[in-house]
Amino acid sequence: MTQTLSPDVKIADPALNGPKKKKTKKGPSERALAVGTPLFLLLVWELLVHAGAIDARFFPAPSAIFIRMADLMSSGVLWMHIWASLQRLFFGFWLGLVPALLLGVMMGLSRPIRAALQPLISGTYPIPKSALLPLILLIFGLGEMSKVVMVAIGVFYPVVLNTVTGVAQVSPIYYDVAKNYGANKWKVFRTVAIPGAMPSIMTGIELGAGLGLILIAIAEMMGAQEGLGFMIWNAWQLFSVETMYVGIFIIAVIGYALALLLAEVGRLLMPWNRRS
Repeated sequence: MTQTLSPDVKIADPALNGPKKKKTKKGPSERALAVGTPLFLLLVWELLVHAGAIDARFFPAPSAIFIRMADLMSSGVLWMHIWASLQRLFFGFWLGLVPALLLGVMMGLSRPIRAALQPLISGTYPIPKSALLPLILLIFGLGEMSKVVMVAIGVFYPVVLNTVTGVAQVSPIYYDVAKNYGANKWKVFRTVAIPGAMPSIMTGIELGAGLGLILIAIAEMMGAQEGLGFMIWNAWQLFSVETMYVGIFIIAVIGYALALLLAEVGRLLMPWNRRS
């Protein structure tokens, strides 16, 4: 807002406009660090193996691991395992995300619902999710559904807890304004609760996606014939250490790619919260 003194002169009112925030962008040095640090660690690992400082039987050189990865890629075996894990991760992610969002928003908006369900969620959350695998296998069998449910459980808890926290922390004045303008419950949900809680929701989604990736690997070790978890477990049984490291490396790459993807989604959903 400005104050007009004459047709040609305008003075900005800093009290009304507020200070302008400078946009920060990642410089070349930050990008170089992001790329250079992992490469430097791999180089140190390689040199330590060749110097005999670490046992190559348990910590093979990165060059040997990448050669093994190239062999698995060329044969198509690695792509088969990656595709199987990604499919389970995708369906389990959505199976856990949608009910967690709906339940989290309802709990955040309604004190009675929160009072009724909070003890159940808080009580079951500390249970190790891997400890539920035998029960899940008993209920859903050794098929695909048991793996999908494991991922869904991993996604559900971080999302619902962060959503409840985010919705509950939205200032009540925004809900009052929405109601004064005649907004119904759906409009309050869509225009106030979700945008206000979005930073917390995205944090929960990132945590849930990471936990889902961990649990799908565990589930595949116990009851699957394909997937990255199965590949790691089978390699351990055959003492194919390079193959084990390939599976671990691919899981790390998928996790990093998911973090980048969710960060970009967060920037698109929260343009007001952009810092770069």
